[in-house]
Amino acid sequence: MAESESLHLSVGVLGISGGSLLLLVNNYASSPDEPLITNTALGVLLLIFAALLAYSGVRRSQSHNVLFGSLCLTVSALWCGSGLVHILAGENIINSSRGLRDAMVPGLAAFTLALLAICIVAILCHEVVLSFIALSICLACAHQIAGLADSAFGQAATAVCYLMVCFVGAYFGSGRLLSYITQRKIQLPGTFNKDSAKPIQSQEANDVVTVGVIMNLLSASVLACPLLGVVPKLFSGHVPWLWTAGVFQLGVCVKSYRSMDTLAATFYGFTSILRFTEGYTALVVHFTNQVPYSPVPFPVVFSVLFFILALFNLQGGFVNTIYQLFFVAYCIAIASEPQSFFQRGTQGVQAALFVASAFVLIITLYNMASSNKIPTGAGFLKNLLARSNRFVLQTNGKELHAPYLGYSKYADAEVLGHGCSVLAAFSITASLSSGNSLVVLILPWAVVSGGVLHLICGSVAFSRGKTLESTSFILYGIMWTVWGLTRFGGLYGDVRGLHLAVGIISFMLFNVLVTAGALFLNKAWFIYTFTFQLILISFLLDAVGALPYGYDIGVTIILGLVSFYMFLASIFNCTFKSPQMPFGDPFIKLSGFGGGKDSCPHLPARKSSSVQQIAEIMKNGGICGMPTDTVYVLVAACNRPQAVEKAYRVKKQAKERPMSLWISSIKQLEPVRDQISPLLWEFMEAAWPSSISLVIARAPWMEFFGLGDSSKYIGTPQSIAIRNPDCTVATHLINAVGPIAVTSANPTGEADTTHHNQVYAKLGDKVDGVLCDGPSPENIASTVVDCTKIESGQIGFFRVGLIPKSKVLQIFEEIQKKHMHGQMNAAFETDVAVSQTNLSETRTDSGIGQNAPADSQSSLDLSQHEHQEEEDESL
Repeated sequence: MAESESLHLSVGVLGISGGSLLLLVNNYASSPDEPLITNTALGVLLLIFAALLAYSGVRRSQSHNVLFGSLCLTVSALWCGSGLVHILAGENIINSSRGLRDAMVPGLAAFTLALLAICIVAILCHEVVLSFIALSICLACAHQIAGLADSAFGQAATAVCYLMVCFVGAYFGSGRLLSYITQRKIQLPGTFNKDSAKPIQSQEANDVVTVGVIMNLLSASVLACPLLGVVPKLFSGHVPWLWTAGVFQLGVCVKSYRSMDTLAATFYGFTSILRFTEGYTALVVHFTNQVPYSPVPFPVVFSVLFFILALFNLQGGFVNTIYQLFFVAYCIAIASEPQSFFQRGTQGVQAALFVASAFVLIITLYNMASSNKIPTGAGFLKNLLARSNRFVLQTNGKELHAPYLGYSKYADAEVLGHGCSVLAAFSITASLSSGNSLVVLILPWAVVSGGVLHLICGSVAFSRGKTLESTSFILYGIMWTVWGLTRFGGLYGDVRGLHLAVGIISFMLFNVLVTAGALFLNKAWFIYTFTFQLILISFLLDAVGALPYGYDIGVTIILGLVSFYMFLASIFNCTFKSPQMPFGDPFIKLSGFGGGKDSCPHLPARKSSSVQQIAEIMKNGGICGMPTDTVYVLVAACNRPQAVEKAYRVKKQAKERPMSLWISSIKQLEPVRDQISPLLWEFMEAAWPSSISLVIARAPWMEFFGLGDSSKYIGTPQSIAIRNPDCTVATHLINAVGPIAVTSANPTGEADTTHHNQVYAKLGDKVDGVLCDGPSPENIASTVVDCTKIESGQIGFFRVGLIPKSKVLQIFEEIQKKHMHGQMNAAFETDVAVSQTNLSETRTDSGIGQNAPADSQSSLDLSQHEHQEEEDESL
């Protein structure tokens, strides 16, 4: 892990150095009249370096180095935006040097301040190299702003700043890369900072939120500059900056889900809608020479959603709440001024947002990177509610976002998904005039919120195994995109007819299936999908020219209200453990659906009381799901024969899939030790506890465990598999109930069960209890060793799993040597030592000879054990 982190860091620093070299040469060798590199070529090269830095920043942020990740992503956004501006200039969309100046200055000003903030925090955290690089690029941006006014001054100074970045970045990046290549045998002086070797922030920290704040800073700078007279007006040259901010905030949204931060993901999903809409208005002016105006309903609803989000962000502190209230004011300003982004009221709110974003950036960055913290009031709400028994906050554990069917690396996206449904529904309540449909701000509201973000939420839901939710979000996202572009993007025109209605009918048929599936989920989702069917009907009636007056407005308001309730319930339930806002029970409930926590106990495996409760269930003849050192298994107490048979029947076992026997310690076999060969006993002692299952010959000693007639379900008539797992939970449970019969916790032929929620989902209410421990530590099965011929010096392998074959053979060889010396008289040790050389050359049937093929099983007679080759993963 450390090596890969060093590689990503070196790639990032060398990428910054390479991009700086490009800008150094261009600024130094270009004249005011003739640039060395054409604008289009320079823009494309900057986009390449921006993509490289974005990759390095994202990968580095996963190792929780917030300063370097923020620096890489900030420089990536800087070069992405400026590269796109240069491409527009190269293609003569920006026609004059004055136009290039007006396009570049707002973005450069924002990044100058952002890089200065990163530099200050890096100095406070003793990150000398990062602070130097950030300061140098910050000065380069400042000099570039000056150079746009006076090229004789600015270009040379900008080149000098980038020259310093090149030297420092090349040395530091090359040193880290050399260390990676030589596996830290060669380390250049100053390339490793021992004080920063350990990340300060926790593994759950959402390190990319600083990038989201910087993108808000960028947008605020672009919109505030016309108010301050820095640029004359908002125009198409500003679109690259605004849409770069939107794209990066979408990335922050996805990464926040990866960090299990639902509220941050929702916030930056919402702000990305604003960024794309701001850029869209500038494009409309460029193509139509008309200033677009925003209908009132959408920004009003948007302000309500921002206000609710700000209230629930109180658990993160007052700073986040106050900051998000600025966006409430921004949405109100948009609603109050028809030509919002071009009017002074909205621009004034953005000027305030610029200042607020700068302060929030410094506070957030410092609190993440430093061991010292600036107070933000983060624990106020928790302490306030601690005195109340009515409201209990959710704990930010891994179980908060655990889906029904297993482990997911992403948090639940339903808050954002339903919020976007509210926005998309209210965006189309505005009526279009007979003029240009592009002039009315409906298209970006509908396509970005209803389309793009719905597709992202659907993808996140799919990664969480939420099939119906992901299907509906993706289906509705496609529908909002198609309908928005067609109806409000100028593609619709006056076309009406059956050929357009056919597509809508196909969506309606798909939604019928989704609505039917929602019957098995809950009442709220059924109402939501059914209401969307009414929306599709309105689209269909509009397509054929038979839409009744007011019908479309009515159904969109209904969908908006239903979606608003689901948004509010989702954000409330992910914040508070109790009480919970109801979604309603499913109309049709299937066995195994919904996790089964109401039907059988689902108890945390880390609590001793939970293990005891499961043990009591098993003593009473129950069967339970249990975590192990590999995958989840289904267990029954051996001294409860009816439970063993029940487990066999529940699994619908085929005869070639026998159950295995597990013990907590070899001491449990002490009463029958006289029936086990000494060599096998010593091999068991050396191999266990571990993920090694031993297939041994069947013997009468099995009756000692009280299996009775159910012993036929364990192993085959010739052999059984026995194992002592290296798992604390399993060991404690077996100590409480005695040896257990084990099989994998999934129907025969299905994939292994790797999360406790899958146990009940796969096996239904026939399971009497589940010990819950989240995702399985390993998805690899145990190694199954054939010990039926161990007395003749032979072992074989039915399956090589978690424990490698070489390790098992090494253990067996040591036991053989020990056993051989233990049986010999000391007077003959010299003869034995002399003869061992010949013995090692002639031992061909022991299974441990060096010349044996890797997968060889020598002279093993596997004809009686072919069924074991498909042994259960529970072994």
